[in-house]
Amino acid sequence: MDGFAAVDFGFAREVLQRGIAALYLVAFVSTLNQFRALLGEHGLLPAPELLAWAGSSPRARRLLRPTLFLRVRYTDRRLLALCIAGVVVSAALVAGIPQLAPPWVPMVSFLLLWLGYMSISSIGQTFYGFGWEMLLLEAGFLAAFLGSGSQPPPTVVIMLFWWLVIRLEFGAGMIKIRGGREWRDLTALMYHHETQPMPGPFSRQAHLLPPWFHRLEAVGNHIAQLGAPWLLLAPILGLWIPGAVPALIGAVGAGIVIATQLWLIVTGNFAWLNWATVVIAFSAIGIPLGMPHRAETALPWVIDGLSLPWFVVTSVVGVLYVWLSVPAVRNLFSRSQAMNASFNRWQLANAYGAFGTVTKERIEIVVEGTLLPDADPDPLAGEWREYGFKGKPGDLHRIPRQFAPYHLRLDWLMWFLPLGRMYEDWFAMLLVRLLEADAPTLRLLRHDPFGGARPAQVRAVAYRYRFTTRAQRRESGQVWIRDRRRVVVRPLSLGDDDGSM
Repeated sequence: MDGFAAVDFGFAREVLQRGIAALYLVAFVSTLNQFRALLGEHGLLPAPELLAWAGSSPRARRLLRPTLFLRVRYTDRRLLALCIAGVVVSAALVAGIPQLAPPWVPMVSFLLLWLGYMSISSIGQTFYGFGWEMLLLEAGFLAAFLGSGSQPPPTVVIMLFWWLVIRLEFGAGMIKIRGGREWRDLTALMYHHETQPMPGPFSRQAHLLPPWFHRLEAVGNHIAQLGAPWLLLAPILGLWIPGAVPALIGAVGAGIVIATQLWLIVTGNFAWLNWATVVIAFSAIGIPLGMPHRAETALPWVIDGLSLPWFVVTSVVGVLYVWLSVPAVRNLFSRSQAMNASFNRWQLANAYGAFGTVTKERIEIVVEGTLLPDADPDPLAGEWREYGFKGKPGDLHRIPRQFAPYHLRLDWLMWFLPLGRMYEDWFAMLLVRLLEADAPTLRLLRHDPFGGARPAQVRAVAYRYRFTTRAQRRESGQVWIRDRRRVVVRPLSLGDDDGSM
């Protein structure tokens, strides 16, 4: 580092800008494919109804986070146009085209992505209620001020990315220490690979590793989240301590974070959470990448290689973040620590965290239908056929697929149903849409057992799912075994009008 210019972090800037833009590309594509069926004009939770409520009073309007759709009437076509625009701008940033221009061009590009995606997530309700949504928004906002190749990266913005890693990882570590006992007695990973929301193709192999390995995983997780993030601050010492040691310490800290995130990527499907953490952690890896070792200063118009206007803008962002971060700092060290919380309308300087407790059993909700209007309601009888989801477990022989960083929102929410959220409005509407054989809804699924025909009845059945042992897998060919079957939503038909489940 050289004062206000992070001259050794040209490579870090390239990874941050292109990586964050790539994640925005995935997010807009995910929205393009799923939003209209989930939240569109005829979705499970129609966004126009939320917007109508927000427009009913000034107080309701203030409760909704900023969105363009408070100023421009929502239609599915306008949502489609916004997503396509987001894909185009994201792709341009991944290719590095705006970065060839003065720093104002990539700044405007990232701010457009930030505002565009915020307009979507603000009306996304429970389908956009995940911590990685606000993480993507905050990362996109910060990326706007990394500049372009014409000037070195501003030190203050690189440091704000370090602060983001600390809030993300240290916050998650503290949530675990303050959360379930399984994190303190090092048994959490004995359950996690099997019970996580959406397992991946290697989750079973990870689950079958010996207990001593799972305890080692838990120790490694605590080191990576509670200790390693603070090492990212070491390059600041390079302002006073000559040599490469401060930068190497920062790179080691980043390497530990990246390594643990890659293990999570291999063993799970957490949308873009782990990928975003990997990208952001690269902010601490200093490689000059063509930048001069020392930045020029020609007061008052150039300060450490930064033009005066750009220096002023990035400094203002730094001061703004110091002010916005006060609640986040208090939250990190609070006994009542909030997880995945934002303290301002713009979702900057947020609190993050995940899996403060780990579920010990995997309960899956299986949705079934029948063409018979009088099918036997007994769980073990009747002509009932299962609907297949793309990511969540169902078919006992099917190896879980890798979808991350792509986000299957419906599959993820299905995991929460047996955790006390069984009677969510969106799930009731999902059952109605299946009874209607609604084509957009069926496209969210992997398998429709009726080939587009309307079932006479649908119901929901709960099972306990467990990974097969190696011997069970050899004998049966199954990936999962399931038991403890019980009907949790009685057979429903379009003629039902009592509203009960």
